[in-house]
Amino acid sequence: MPRSQKLKLPEVLEEINMSRAAFYRMRARGQAPKYSKLPNGEIRISREDLDAWWAKCEEAA
Repeated sequence: MPRSQKLKLPEVLEEINMSRAAFYRMRARGQAPKYSKLPNGEIRISREDLDAWWAKCEEAA
Protein backbone atom coordinates (compact mmCIF):
# COMPACT_ATOMS: atom_id res chain seq x y z
CA MET A 1 0.00 0.00 0.00
CA PRO A 2 1.58 3.33 -1.02
CA ARG A 3 2.17 5.92 1.63
CA SER A 4 -0.11 8.92 1.58
CA GLN A 5 1.28 12.02 -0.09
CA LYS A 6 2.11 14.62 2.54
CA LEU A 7 1.95 18.24 1.42
CA LYS A 8 3.92 21.08 2.97
CA LEU A 9 1.94 24.06 4.23
CA PRO A 10 3.14 26.43 1.45
CA GLU A 11 1.93 23.90 -1.14
CA VAL A 12 -1.48 23.69 0.53
CA LEU A 13 -1.76 27.47 0.87
CA GLU A 14 -1.02 27.91 -2.82
CA GLU A 15 -3.57 25.26 -3.80
CA ILE A 16 -6.36 26.72 -1.65
CA ASN A 17 -5.31 30.31 -2.40
CA MET A 18 -5.10 31.33 1.25
CA SER A 19 -2.62 33.29 3.32
CA ARG A 20 -0.74 31.65 6.16
CA ALA A 21 -2.48 33.98 8.65
CA ALA A 22 -5.93 33.02 7.35
CA PHE A 23 -5.01 29.33 7.56
CA TYR A 24 -3.91 29.70 11.18
CA ARG A 25 -7.16 31.56 12.01
CA MET A 26 -9.15 28.70 10.48
CA ARG A 27 -7.02 26.21 12.38
CA ALA A 28 -7.73 28.03 15.65
CA ARG A 29 -11.47 27.77 14.92
CA GLY A 30 -11.16 24.06 14.09
CA GLN A 31 -12.07 24.65 10.44
CA ALA A 32 -8.75 23.79 8.76
CA PRO A 33 -7.97 20.47 7.11
CA LYS A 34 -6.67 17.72 9.37
CA TYR A 35 -2.90 18.11 9.72
CA SER A 36 0.17 16.58 11.33
CA LYS A 37 2.81 18.59 13.13
CA LEU A 38 6.37 17.35 12.77
CA PRO A 39 8.86 17.48 15.66
CA ASN A 40 10.51 20.51 14.02
CA GLY A 41 7.16 22.36 14.11
CA GLU A 42 6.41 22.11 10.39
CA ILE A 43 2.90 21.17 9.31
CA ARG A 44 2.05 18.43 6.81
CA ILE A 45 -1.38 17.75 5.34
CA SER A 46 -2.13 14.51 3.53
CA ARG A 47 -3.60 14.69 0.05
CA GLU A 48 -6.58 12.61 1.25
CA ASP A 49 -7.31 14.97 4.16
CA LEU A 50 -7.06 18.04 1.92
CA ASP A 51 -9.39 16.49 -0.66
CA ALA A 52 -11.88 15.53 2.08
CA TRP A 53 -11.74 19.08 3.46
CA TRP A 54 -12.40 20.50 -0.04
CA ALA A 55 -15.41 18.20 -0.42
CA LYS A 56 -16.77 19.30 2.97
CA CYS A 57 -16.36 22.97 1.98
CA GLU A 58 -18.23 22.39 -1.28
CA GLU A 59 -21.10 20.69 0.56
CA ALA A 60 -21.38 23.64 2.96
CA ALA A 61 -21.45 26.19 0.13
